[in-house]
Amino acid sequence: MGQPIPDFGKFLEGLRGSMSLREAARKSGLSHAYIRDLELERNRSTNDKITPSPDTLQKLSAAYGYPYTDLMIKAGHLMSSHISSSFAPQRNEDIDLSNVYFIEIGMKEITYYQKGATITRSIESLLDFSSFLDRLEENDFKKMDTDLYVNFNHIRKYDERRGQLYFNENGEGPYVTISAIRQRKYHEQLLRKVAINTKKSLEFSFSKSGKAAAFSTAEKNV
Repeated sequence: MGQPIPDFGKFLEGLRGSMSLREAARKSGLSHAYIRDLELERNRSTNDKITPSPDTLQKLSAAYGYPYTDLMIKAGHLMSSHISSSFAPQRNEDIDLSNVYFIEIGMKEITYYQKGATITRSIESLLDFSSFLDRLEENDFKKMDTDLYVNFNHIRKYDERRGQLYFNENGEGPYVTISAIRQRKYHEQLLRKVAINTKKSLEFSFSKSGKAAAFSTAEKNV
């Protein structure tokens, strides 16, 4: 990890240029309020200092047309001296994502959780975060919290009340707790995935209008 350049927030504001906050929000997928907080380098609600994550920088890179690696360096996530082929061994790209249950992305490390194993890689070895996100999408990973990505192909049980996902049908072993916002967004897809992964059917309940109002995993096999 390096150090962010002085006045990094003003640098971000300069990148935005004449683009309005709402236009920047539309292009990046971030909220206009959060983009402004990043430019001020503080959360205006709590007055806490904030630093954009690699995921956020990737979105700003795409929105502003600025090189992602350069943004990572200026934000202090990468040092220019680290950008070399010396990271070829133990690359993030060498990990078979199809065997990974979920991934946690920290400020310094990416942790991959598999059945009975945990693999940690330096985030500094990940020079192309955009390609990494593409690989996650190709392997059916979804972002379920700020730094949590879950492989939907491995989910075997979904506890709706607690917002927890299990990789064992009996709810044994490791699990993750997802954010309320992501649970609302992916609720129906989670139910479908659990049905597919466990080879069970879905039972539908209907509203008075006759339209499907909700559905849940049935206990009988199909």
